[in-house]
Amino acid sequence: MRGFKCFYRGKSVCIAPAAFVLLNQIACTAAPVSSIVPSAAVSTPFGATADGRTAELFTLTNEHGIQVRLTNYGGIITSLRTPDRSGRFDDIVLGYDNLAGYLHDSPYFGAIVGRYGNRIARGRFTLDGRTYRLAVNNGPNSLHGGLRGFDKVIWSAHAFQSQKGTGVALDYTSPDMEEGFPGALRAHVTYTLTDDDRLIVDYQATTDKPTPVNLTQHTYWNLAGSSRRDILGHELTINADSMTPVDSTLITTGEISPVSGTPFDFRTPMTIGARVDHRENIQIRYGNGYDHNFVLNRAGLAADALVHAARVVEPSTGRTLDIFTTEPGLQFYSGNFLDGSITGKGGNVYHFRYGMALETQHYPDSPNHPNFPSTILRPGQQYHTRTVFQFGVTR
Repeated sequence: MRGFKCFYRGKSVCIAPAAFVLLNQIACTAAPVSSIVPSAAVSTPFGATADGRTAELFTLTNEHGIQVRLTNYGGIITSLRTPDRSGRFDDIVLGYDNLAGYLHDSPYFGAIVGRYGNRIARGRFTLDGRTYRLAVNNGPNSLHGGLRGFDKVIWSAHAFQSQKGTGVALDYTSPDMEEGFPGALRAHVTYTLTDDDRLIVDYQATTDKPTPVNLTQHTYWNLAGSSRRDILGHELTINADSMTPVDSTLITTGEISPVSGTPFDFRTPMTIGARVDHRENIQIRYGNGYDHNFVLNRAGLAADALVHAARVVEPSTGRTLDIFTTEPGLQFYSGNFLDGSITGKGGNVYHFRYGMALETQHYPDSPNHPNFPSTILRPGQQYHTRTVFQFGVTR
C-alpha cells in the first residue's frame, strides 16, 4: 500500500507551523494490519443492545495523559480528555455516560457514519444504469447511511499496539442491499493514539459490487471542556477557497461557489459566532447556521496526500485542534439542531451550539453529481482514507 504524503500550504512537509506540535512521521504509510500486535489498552463492558449483543468500551492513554475512550457500538468516541494551557484535563467531546444514551437518542455523537456519510438526495441514485432506493431518514433525503447506519451496529474490535501508538481496530461487514446500498462492503477502521498527541483514523473498505462509500467521523467538539458553554467563541480556520451550496433541504445543488466575501470565508481565523447568524445570507438561513461542505484546497496534490484541513483554537483554555486529511471535503456543522433537549455526560445539558462537528469526507450527494469527486468503489479496488486529529495548546 502506498504511503501518505503531508502537505501544508502547498509544500511537501511533515510538520505543521511553529505554533503546532510537530507532526513527525505523519507521512508514513498506515501500519499494515499484519503488523498489529496486542496492547495493554483497557477494555470493559459498556452495556448491551436490544438484541443482547454486548458492547465494549476501550480506554487509550498516551504518555502525556491524553485519554480516548471509544466503544465498538458505532465506533463511537465517548470521551476525549486533553489538557488546557494550565495542564488541567477535561473532556472535549459531547456524548453519554452509558450505552443506553446512544441507543435511545443520539445525533451521531462521536460515531463512525456510513455507508455514506452526509446526505443523498431523495434517497436514491443511479449506478451503472440501475436506480437504487435508500432508506429516507432526514426529510426527503437519506442521511448518514439511513435508518440503521454504521453508527448503530456492533463492530468486531480488538486493541493493538504499533510503532505509531496504541489503538483499536474495528471491522464490520455490511451485507448486500443493507439500507438499500448494493454490494457486501467489508469496512475496517482503526483509531491510533500516538505519544505526540495525535489521534489517527484510518478507513479501509472493499466490496463485491460497485457501491458508493463515504465514511467519516462525527465527533461533536467543544474545546472549552465539559460542554460548559457554547462554541461561538472558538476560532476556526478552514483551508478552503470554495464550498458547495445547498437547497432548502440541505442537499447540494451541484455548484461550487467561492467563499470570498461570504460568511463562509474561514481562510483566516474567525470566531464561529461572528457570522453564524448572518441570516441575510440564504445559505445561513437554509442551515440555521453552518451545515455545509467546504472544498479543501488540494489542487495538484495526489489523492493520498494529507493536507491541513482546519484549525480550532479555544482562547480561554488555550486548547487547539488541527485536522489533516486525505479527503477532498470538510463538513462544518455548528450544532444548529442542539436545542437543550439532550442531557449528556455528567448531567450536562447540550444547549444550542454547544458542540461543533468537522467531518472529513467526500462531497454530499456525490453519486448524483458527476462533476464531484467520485465515491464509487468497485470490486478489486480498496477504499483507504486517513484523518489525523492533532491536539495542542497555545500560551
